[in-house]
Amino acid sequence: MTTDVWLPFEAHEIEGLPAAADAGLNYRYWDGGPDFPADPADCAFYVVPYMKGTEVAVRPLSAMTSVRVVQTLTAGIDHVEPGVPFLAPGVRLCNARGVHETSTAELALTLVLASLRGLPRFVEGQRQEEWHAGFYPALADKSVLIVGYGSIGSAIEDRLVPFDCARVARVARSVRATERGPVHPLVELPSLLPDADVVILSTPLTEATRGLAGADFLSRMKDGALLVNVARGPVVDTKALLAELESGRITAALDVTDPEPLPAGHPLWHAPGVLISPHVGGSSSAFLPRAKRLLADQLSRYAAGQPLSNVVLTTGS
Repeated sequence: MTTDVWLPFEAHEIEGLPAAADAGLNYRYWDGGPDFPADPADCAFYVVPYMKGTEVAVRPLSAMTSVRVVQTLTAGIDHVEPGVPFLAPGVRLCNARGVHETSTAELALTLVLASLRGLPRFVEGQRQEEWHAGFYPALADKSVLIVGYGSIGSAIEDRLVPFDCARVARVARSVRATERGPVHPLVELPSLLPDADVVILSTPLTEATRGLAGADFLSRMKDGALLVNVARGPVVDTKALLAELESGRITAALDVTDPEPLPAGHPLWHAPGVLISPHVGGSSSAFLPRAKRLLADQLSRYAAGQPLSNVVLTTGS
């Protein structure tokens, strides 16, 4: 008996996959198109198409009566959670820890440096043939607060090390110690925000973090501080952020927005002091090789009956 595996890449493109015949696996290619590659009821291992949204991610789940593993290619699982009630007990939901740290941390640092050093102004100046000389803020000697200190938050700190920051504070769901220093719990955010020159959001989207950067959070940020969001758009209250941006009190660099994609005519496009990138934190040349290595490893483990990596939820438990 063969077991269907739905992949968003052609199987021959993934080096190290278990041989289909030897492992009893039948690889099916589906990247979110209108037609399913086979009967969803025969799928046991479902790899969710990357960056295709909740509707695509969830569409086959109600018919996947035999599925045992749902593997995302994202660090967050919020786009799959609406489909979890359709799953039978014992299904393992795995995220893509290890895939996006490099790319997302790189973009976070890019957004920080571009915003502080005035790159948006220079780009506009080049377009208008204007020379905007002067002194601009540096990352050196700044206090940075990372909100969401998981693997991506840790990777962001790795890249901050050479920039002579005055200090880096870390916040996660619960308190813990690291080699670099303490990780503060979320409840301590109000006391940490006023000291930060740069606040980087890299937290997953959960009920606890939805709207986390709201009016109270933003009001506690110091005058002139920079907010960087490489997490999820709804972690920030867009209306509250617009009010702060329009007052000129803080600035922002956003790889994610709420709503997303940001529609034409939305006031966030033209708010003062904001730099927007179109949710490309994980979408770089670093993604594919790491995603394929993860899938080869996970399916090798699955075929051998070994424990899977990155299990974040098991249904019915």
